[in-house]
Amino acid sequence: MATTPSTNDNPNALTDAVLALVLQVPDSNEPVGQHPAERAHAIARSAARTASLVSGSLSLPPGFLGWLTVLPELVGVWKLQAQMVSDIAAVYGQRKTLGREQMLYCLFKHVSAQLLRDVVVRVGERVVVQQTSLKVLQNIAQQIGVQVSKAVLSKGAARFVPLLGAVGVGAYAYYDTLQVAKTAVELFERASIIDETTS
Repeated sequence: MATTPSTNDNPNALTDAVLALVLQVPDSNEPVGQHPAERAHAIARSAARTASLVSGSLSLPPGFLGWLTVLPELVGVWKLQAQMVSDIAAVYGQRKTLGREQMLYCLFKHVSAQLLRDVVVRVGERVVVQQTSLKVLQNIAQQIGVQVSKAVLSKGAARFVPLLGAVGVGAYAYYDTLQVAKTAVELFERASIIDETTS
């Protein structure tokens, strides 16, 4: 029985990738926008197209070779999405307050809202961002890694269908990136309160 080198041979690979992503929040050159919603929409569409291209291209190798590209594909798409989140925060004038908690929330809320329910909480027209310790972040990243692993395995059959599988993977990356953008817009269009009581 074949295993997936990217996920089964190193179960910590996804956890490490998630942690590395949120601990290094990228800078943005986007100015604060006069029409932030319009600019955020344009940023999201551009990032979704690029993510689809990256994901589809890396999933072109069929069969076992396709499994070898799973982690590079995920990390590549996540990095694009992290830059997109940073750019959206910038157009809403919230780049300076963007931290690892907001990044984790934006990137993975659609994967597991339950895991992140205490990290960002909506209170009326504001959101409260709970700063977390590195240990808590590691725990959340590990659980996200497990959930992403399961999703990869359930969709893995697509990698055994040349070209058609790549189209499907690319389409999913496009949709996934738009979900991340939607979460980012919903977060950054509201005023944030940073709770510095580390959990």
